[in-house]
Amino acid sequence: MLPSPDILNDFEHGKFVLSNLAAKRAKQLREGAPALVRIESTHPLTIALAEIAAGKIKPIYSEAV
Repeated sequence: MLPSPDILNDFEHGKFVLSNLAAKRAKQLREGAPALVRIESTHPLTIALAEIAAGKIKPIYSEAV
């Protein structure tokens, strides 16, 4: 599995944020956004997780209303 689950287990923002961030990024990739990392897989979710593990994608929090 790419990337290593050990890297993602320590995601500082928590698993809920990780899963939402990966899903949103995978959707962007499916819609034609360019990948920010080079990996062997062509699966959008795998690419999204690799980008997050590499630190290329980070969550942006909006202020509470």
